[in-house]
Amino acid sequence: MTDLSRVLPDFPAGRYAHLLSTIEKHQVTTSDLLTLDVTDLGKRTQLPLLDLKRLCSAVLEALHADLGVSDKQPAKSSSLKQAGGDFVQQWSCISTLDATLDKALGGGMPAGYISEITGESGAGKTQFLLTLLLAAQLPPPHGLGRPALYISTEAALSTKRLAQILDHHPFFQDMDKSTKPSLDQIISTVTPDLESQDHILQFQVPVEVSRRNIGLIVLDSVAANYRAEYERGGSKGSDGFNMGVRGNELVRLGQLLHDLARKHNLAVVVANQVGDRFSDSSSGFASKGSSLPYAGRVSQESPLASRTRGSKGPLPGAEPTSSMPPEAVRSSMPEPAPEEPLAPPALLLDHQQRWFTGWGDDPMDHALKTPSLGLVWSTQLACRIALLRRPVYGRKQVIEDESSNTVYLKNWKRWMKVVFAPHVKESGQRLENAVEFEVTTGGLKAVDKKGKQEATPHT
Repeated sequence: MTDLSRVLPDFPAGRYAHLLSTIEKHQVTTSDLLTLDVTDLGKRTQLPLLDLKRLCSAVLEALHADLGVSDKQPAKSSSLKQAGGDFVQQWSCISTLDATLDKALGGGMPAGYISEITGESGAGKTQFLLTLLLAAQLPPPHGLGRPALYISTEAALSTKRLAQILDHHPFFQDMDKSTKPSLDQIISTVTPDLESQDHILQFQVPVEVSRRNIGLIVLDSVAANYRAEYERGGSKGSDGFNMGVRGNELVRLGQLLHDLARKHNLAVVVANQVGDRFSDSSSGFASKGSSLPYAGRVSQESPLASRTRGSKGPLPGAEPTSSMPPEAVRSSMPEPAPEEPLAPPALLLDHQQRWFTGWGDDPMDHALKTPSLGLVWSTQLACRIALLRRPVYGRKQVIEDESSNTVYLKNWKRWMKVVFAPHVKESGQRLENAVEFEVTTGGLKAVDKKGKQEATPHT
């Protein structure tokens, strides 16, 4: 076996000298001893299986010791055997600069993963991202002490708003200029179309990350170019093809961002748009007048969901034959409406997506949203954070113009909700465990509910 001395120079070959000559004669390599079954090696060399098994075990043990992952000779620098304390020390994240928001996020936005902030326009997504761009420059535990990269698919980076946060946020008030975040440490670019976005992410971003030691990549927003490039409308029969191509592109984008996050231990945070869910009364599964949350507002359905509903019988107008089962033969009289509402199919998307979209878990909420790019993009994410907003009505929150009947809203209530994450518990249903926050001059600030009478949000 010519490669044993090269692969494992310290292997005790003398103990197995009676085997090695035969093994070398049949051109069995070290890789074969580690991967092939003992019975296959025995047929090939005609050696006793017990002796071959001992040799394979000895080679494997020697290889583990050489790599420093052996139980008998553990290596201190091995990343395969770490204590819990060592793992916690290596855990790094970017703070939101608010203690209440950080607590809900498990410390902040984690490095090494792809995180998404989704919500409708005006919910505070961009404000959230701008705060992260500044916090990433702070030393641990609030940041990574590294520059940030901002990639926009819509509007350019608002440097005016960044400067305003720097001047008014309480966290930056008493900091020295040497340690205070700077706009010079934020690199920004605009990708107006999918072609330029793909080129920048695939070729320019890896170079900038390595050269400048980037700690945070922000993509705002991930859905804009894909929604413009792969429209559902078009020629008849092309919808499925467009969605298939878009799905492949989203998987490739997720893999690219994931490789950057893991290789350089940086945080990737993307903003995502949302769309309204429109009710479809033709596919409702509850009886008329039912109060179930699924009644009359089914919007999307898995292709396999129809199988859970069972057969609907023969085609209309079909004459019953002897080959039809008795339950398939229908009477000419109209069937009475069912008294009990039918349960929704388990594969119905409206039934499932409440666990990964952030909307749909509150039966009283009729303003349902769905994050863009569908389930394919959701599978690329490690963490999804939903920002929700509701208009506030009340005597102090409403301004009325006497010259007209127009009512102007003065304020909004906003909540941050963890939909799913690998490092922190999700917020759960409704808004009981969601964190209410405000967008102030200095950035994001959690609302202190102690001693404050909450206004009733409009739903």
